[in-house]
Amino acid sequence: MNNPAPSRNGSASRRTVLATALAAAGAGVLSAASPAAAASPASPSARFGPSAVHHRAGAPVDNRFWSSSADWRGGTGNGTKVLTAGRSGLVVATPAGSTDYTDPHTGATSTWEYATWTSPVHRSTVPATEAIASWNAETPAGTWIQIDLRGTYSDGAATPWYVMGRWASGDGDIRRTSVDDQTDDRSTVWTDTFAIDDPASGLRLASYQLRLTLHRKPGTTLTPTVRRVGAMASDIPDRFTVPAAGHEVTRELAVPRYSQNTHVGQYPEYDNGGEAWCSPTSSQMIIEYWGRKPTAADLAWVNPAFADPQVCHAARFTFDYQYDGCGNWPFNAAYASGYKDMNAVVTRLGSLADVERLIRAGIPVITSQSFLEKELTGAGYGTSGHLMTVIGFTAAGDVIANDPASPSNEAVRRIYKRREWENIWLRTKRYNASGTVVSGTGGVCYLYWPVEPTAAQRKALEAVGVR
Repeated sequence: MNNPAPSRNGSASRRTVLATALAAAGAGVLSAASPAAAASPASPSARFGPSAVHHRAGAPVDNRFWSSSADWRGGTGNGTKVLTAGRSGLVVATPAGSTDYTDPHTGATSTWEYATWTSPVHRSTVPATEAIASWNAETPAGTWIQIDLRGTYSDGAATPWYVMGRWASGDGDIRRTSVDDQTDDRSTVWTDTFAIDDPASGLRLASYQLRLTLHRKPGTTLTPTVRRVGAMASDIPDRFTVPAAGHEVTRELAVPRYSQNTHVGQYPEYDNGGEAWCSPTSSQMIIEYWGRKPTAADLAWVNPAFADPQVCHAARFTFDYQYDGCGNWPFNAAYASGYKDMNAVVTRLGSLADVERLIRAGIPVITSQSFLEKELTGAGYGTSGHLMTVIGFTAAGDVIANDPASPSNEAVRRIYKRREWENIWLRTKRYNASGTVVSGTGGVCYLYWPVEPTAAQRKALEAVGVR
């Protein structure tokens, strides 16, 4: 599980403020699955051919991802070019200029050449209270990227350009980071989530565009390659309970099993060690399900006495130096996409029927949820947020999950009651152990799949709004 998220305001981190509050309340909360998942009660819900827009009827979620050659050409490039041979992507051609960047986590200032690409304005089919960007990119040493979002409110006013992430797959050039303290007093970026400050006012995000800035060391021909960028916009109604979805699928996928708890005490500089590694542990399970894994050279830095060194590797290379944790949702997706021919997005699903549809097609789902111990029979713990992997459904419709918060790899496979699981994952409001109303994740999940899915997998992804 991941630790509580850093603070929303002031100089203190959200992690420090929330951890202090929870300790004072005696809430008995173990961790937070994502920065937004640990939001305070006053916050929004924790969140918790061409790549066409996809909006499912009745689902308050809009996904828009740019990934094809036509998509890239539809935007505005300054110093970029589109790769058309093989898998499409966006790279630096002739830099638009150079800029100095002072890394807030090292204090080092370096000069970088850069090029930019700006998406067309996308008018969301869902006037949204929240938006989460995600991206797939290769960033060899000497390169990195920045992802920004700018929107238009439902009253016609514009947001600032918000930084949604500064990303590098390595940590030798810059420290990958989210950016705190971004607000115009109408909306705020909480680490990985754009959120309307007062949804009850009726204000919504009506449209947005994304901007990519590709950086490289001056005088080189190095370049990042961006394969996909986009966002999920949503307006999930506040709810303590959700309707039950009917059961249709009985299937279990053969997903590797890794426990985060076998890594307790290892590399505490990355989110306090394994006890907080639910997100990268879940990501690593799915990466390996698809037949990818780090090379021996990749893992050479890990203490050879540690079992499952790939889990340590995933923790290090999803770590957000501002959030001070491994639970940044888009950073996990970006990490997964760094493996050969992989796609990854952060989105929301509307029901367990959506998950069944994906499981039927052979696609496991990493879900984010929060609950008291009594709310999930057999878990043996409560949490302010935790990532697990849904790998199947029993004949009775109960959820088969690989739960990394288990004492051993052998104990990772769990069966959880369908109705309990459905509610803790999809609700946006819940009561913590002290009786205070706090946030739920509202159906947030990670989806990872290969660049060349089967026809059934492509159809299942399209059915849940992802292309």
